[in-house]
Amino acid sequence: MWVKRRVAIRDHTAEANMFARRALIALAVVLAMVLTLLSNLYHLQVEKFSDYQTRADGNRIKVQPVPPNRGLIYDTNGVLLAENHPVYSLEIVAEDVKNIDGLLAQIEALIPVSHEQKKSFYRALKQNRRRRFKPIALIERLTPEEAAIIAVNQHQLDGVVIDAHLKRFYPHGDLLTHALGYVAKINPKDAARIEANNEKANYAATRDIGKQGLEKFYQNILHGTVGYRKVEVNSRGRVLREMDSQAPIPGNDLRLHLDISLQKLAQQLLADNRGAVVMLDAVNNGILALYSNPSYDPNLFVHGISGKDYRALLQSPDRPLINRATQGQYPPASTIKPLIGLLGLEKGLVTEQTTMWDPGYYQIKGIEHKYRDWKKWGHGHVDIHKSIEESCDTYFYDLALRLGIDAISEEMVKFGFGEATGVDIFEESSANMPSQQWKRARYNQPWYAGDTISIGIGQGYWTSTPLQLALATSVLANEGNFNEPKFLKAIESNTGTIDSPAQDRPPVAIQNKENWQIIKRAMYTTVQKVTGTAHKAFKGTTYDAAGKTGTAQVISIAQDAEYDETKIAERHRDNALFVGFAPYDEPKVVIAVVVENAGGGSSNAAPVARAMMDAYFASNPLGENPMQDLPLAREP
Repeated sequence: MWVKRRVAIRDHTAEANMFARRALIALAVVLAMVLTLLSNLYHLQVEKFSDYQTRADGNRIKVQPVPPNRGLIYDTNGVLLAENHPVYSLEIVAEDVKNIDGLLAQIEALIPVSHEQKKSFYRALKQNRRRRFKPIALIERLTPEEAAIIAVNQHQLDGVVIDAHLKRFYPHGDLLTHALGYVAKINPKDAARIEANNEKANYAATRDIGKQGLEKFYQNILHGTVGYRKVEVNSRGRVLREMDSQAPIPGNDLRLHLDISLQKLAQQLLADNRGAVVMLDAVNNGILALYSNPSYDPNLFVHGISGKDYRALLQSPDRPLINRATQGQYPPASTIKPLIGLLGLEKGLVTEQTTMWDPGYYQIKGIEHKYRDWKKWGHGHVDIHKSIEESCDTYFYDLALRLGIDAISEEMVKFGFGEATGVDIFEESSANMPSQQWKRARYNQPWYAGDTISIGIGQGYWTSTPLQLALATSVLANEGNFNEPKFLKAIESNTGTIDSPAQDRPPVAIQNKENWQIIKRAMYTTVQKVTGTAHKAFKGTTYDAAGKTGTAQVISIAQDAEYDETKIAERHRDNALFVGFAPYDEPKVVIAVVVENAGGGSSNAAPVARAMMDAYFASNPLGENPMQDLPLAREP
């Protein structure tokens, strides 16, 4: 039987109280959360406003560096030697292209596209798949004809852009490579050096940097100062607008002592011969011409030389990458006889009147070996003048042996042998001025009398660069005044021109200044007398030159053997040398010429020097011959 349950009566007051308590608790929680939110909002919007504003602007605003234009290089007459040419590249904006493969086929139908270029493009496309709005280069360098073809058909090529930027260009090609050097892309080694010098910000947008020659030596002057563009970008990096900008400051221009017409002539005169020509302004040793043959086109390196082309240069037996004028190490041969003669006069071992008999050879007492003179039957009675005029080896064998290697080495260093000349390029060899200590350290052998005899005629262990020979001749011509050779004549900018002062060193001092005149007079008669070794090459000049020829053996000839160049390999034949200056009484120009494996200096190097001097004085006439009344023997 079911019992009916009694329904309890609801307590509305209790329920209302419980609801109120719960509502208050909920409200407190909500208020606490709101207060927390407001506190955090205040912290973010007020206390940390500047920090987060900066972060937001960093995401929204980008500062893009703008590279400066590289300074130009001119010769002494204002002829442009290194300039900046616009280069056109073909680039593709992927997001504007429906069919990449089809577009490449269209382009390939118009201009050549190599397999390497396409491969590089697809690699870059894959790397930038999230930024398809950014142009990707397909062809880095278009010819003007190719750029014109693409421009005409661009309306059919969706997504194709032709971009123009400046690249270094050397209008004279291989003529100035060893002087100017070249620029090329910044590599990791360059980047590390830039960062170490705290210059990273100034090179932020720069693609190229000086690698050799003047381009490297004066990199900081030529480079300029970077500018910037402040732009607003979206979340994907696309530029929306430009907000501000500061133009870059172009690099300063360089004006050189170098004369392009003399440089061209040096190249023409050397023709297919290996060698070097250096011509200096005798007043300040500004470099008027410095040419090394063979050379190479520096423009190959500006855009990135191919492996094939670089191997061809590297493996060439003619070594075109070597600057023979500053890095070529040659025995100076008889060109140093005037300096050895000067030293003999200073030491009191000979005078103008001192003579010796030359039978055509020289022997050290107690030794059977004969050191031969170039003239088999000898020069007869020889004094300091005749020994230089006719280049008598026997005279200088004897003089060198009496001087000793220590005295020779110590004095020749004062003329610049065996050390860097201070020229304003980095590619330079100090060559070798030997001494007893040097030979002991190099070969662990003592110095022998025979070594000294070879030094007396500029052979043996003594080597020099053509620039060192020119510098030593300049010091002699200027009677001890010593200026370092320099290419730079002036730095030019928008604010004006700053001349580059001559860098002088302590002069070479001698006890009897008359000895300068004795040696210079002997060099003068070497050119002017009929019996002088350089007379034939300089016959009939409108100016009075002085000089000294030299012929350097490349290989040794047996004691009783005859030198026959027709039976000797071309690269084993003698080197031809000449050093000189003009005019004799007030030198304006100094020259040194080395022609490898050409034979005698009088017939192969001196004519080159004569042609260079003729060209110089044709542009810089002297007027009447100041030496025409001197009583010197001349060929009728």
